[in-house]
Amino acid sequence: MTEIYAITLFLIVLFFLLGTGVWVGLALMGVAWVGMELFTTRPVGDTMITTIWASSSSWTLTALPLFVWMGEILYRTRLSQDMFKGLSPWLAKLPGGLVHTNIVGCTVFAAVSGSSAATLTTVGKMSIPELRARNYPEKMIIGTLAGAATLGLMIPPSLALIVYGVTVNESITKLFFAGVMPGLLLALMFMGYVAITSLMSKDWNPDVETDMTFAEKLRNSRFLLPVFALISVVIGSMYLGFATATEAAAIGVIGSLTLALFQGSLNWHSFRESLMGAMRTSAMIALILAGAAFLKLSMGFTGLPRALADGIAAMELSRFELLMALLVFYIVLGMFLDGISSVVLTMAVVEPMVRGAGIDLIWFGIFVVVVVEMAQITPPIGFNLFVLQGMTNHEMGYITRAALQMFAIMVFMVFVLIWFPEVATWLPENLRSGPATG
Repeated sequence: MTEIYAITLFLIVLFFLLGTGVWVGLALMGVAWVGMELFTTRPVGDTMITTIWASSSSWTLTALPLFVWMGEILYRTRLSQDMFKGLSPWLAKLPGGLVHTNIVGCTVFAAVSGSSAATLTTVGKMSIPELRARNYPEKMIIGTLAGAATLGLMIPPSLALIVYGVTVNESITKLFFAGVMPGLLLALMFMGYVAITSLMSKDWNPDVETDMTFAEKLRNSRFLLPVFALISVVIGSMYLGFATATEAAAIGVIGSLTLALFQGSLNWHSFRESLMGAMRTSAMIALILAGAAFLKLSMGFTGLPRALADGIAAMELSRFELLMALLVFYIVLGMFLDGISSVVLTMAVVEPMVRGAGIDLIWFGIFVVVVVEMAQITPPIGFNLFVLQGMTNHEMGYITRAALQMFAIMVFMVFVLIWFPEVATWLPENLRSGPATG
């Protein structure tokens, strides 16, 4: 009974703080403070300072601002235009035509960005006008962008996976490689849906692209070389064991600065803007992580995670039933919180349950990321929906309906992960040994 009172109290405090406009990180600290004051005699201030410092001084965490900065630099280059020029000749003749450039473009940019919003903005600002000019269905343009941009949360270097890895103390490198195959599979599912829809829909009458010779296609492919070189260096250095996630992030920053310099988009203004953008995003995430670390300690003192884990164990839920309960829980939570906040807010309670059920934490990281990806396209707080609203000038209801099919494909992806866990676990289990995997 005590646990119910504690949960009720914490939820009241949390929603009160969030409802009054307090930042998520500070709201988490507020809930943790209440827990420490009520359930322990330890000095709260000293404990908070020690915990926040210990969590914030993690070497693994240094990969986060570096990958954010890499994405910010590339956002200010001509990367999206070059990707469209390079991809469109190869994709034009597929069923669904150039709509595939949304999905493939987002997949490629996700591999150098790590952010869903950055992926959406970068690819969308180029593809939306191009696809509209060729009379592709508006709902399909918007829907595929909304769905495919969420791949920025899964395909390495994923900010969500870095945050998850730091929160549960798992290898960032292994999590990165766990995200590769599910990310590519989800992209293929999106492309399959577009192909089937284009063949079955009567409204699909885009302008026909002029045929290119094979030599012309190859010539246009030169625009893809810089981004594929950057992906190969960043991901390859980790896979071959030459670099940790943090070192690969530093290599990525140097590579993106070099790319921006050669494209002529690197000047003092763009450099300063990219640095400030990275600082703002990194500071926001760091504050949330600091609050989550203090909350995790506070929850440990209350005994709440253990009590909940024991309670769930007593219910004798199967592994599948537990995952279904967590699926519904994260979908509902995602309607009100962004993905990263959802992860750090819940891990203090969810991690003991998952460990107790014998679920692999690397695999669970991918499960969580797929589920929080849905949060990006679910109203009322779906961040990708807001970004698309600003880019397309459509009302929120229209954009939500356009993204609904992508949401359904992501739900199906969750079941694929449950039925075939090797999709996420095979690559990290066969990862080459090299430097420390943090």
